[in-house]
Amino acid sequence: MVEELVLEFEVRGLDFAAVGEASGSIKRTLQQVGMEASLVRRAAVCAFEVETNIVIHARRGVVRARISPQRVVVEAEDEGPGIPDLELAMQEGYSTAPAYVREMGFGAGMGFSNMRRCSDHMEVSTEVGKGTRVRLVIEVGKA
Repeated sequence: MVEELVLEFEVRGLDFAAVGEASGSIKRTLQQVGMEASLVRRAAVCAFEVETNIVIHARRGVVRARISPQRVVVEAEDEGPGIPDLELAMQEGYSTAPAYVREMGFGAGMGFSNMRRCSDHMEVSTEVGKGTRVRLVIEVGKA
């Protein structure tokens, strides 16, 4: 494997038909480079959650995966409304997704909980009116 492989995907807000494209591509790449199945699953969940959050809440954003022999880092940056109460948003089941989004099966309030469960390190920074950045680290060799 090369020292670091970087994948980057632009994600458009409200483009529900494209949800899963970035995370699916990250998952396939991790499988192709021979990462273990549990790491692939964890990274795919993290990528799917950040991708879905951009589609639901932001005008647009970027999902990036940095893949190295030591770790996978999933990063997301969006141009969205930001999160006014990050502590509340981190609570399992809490959602600000509109009803029509939940009716499609998205926005159940599990995004940050799933990210926390599937990553070894999680950082979230947000500014109301500007957007949100998420950085998730999955270490190779940890279950």
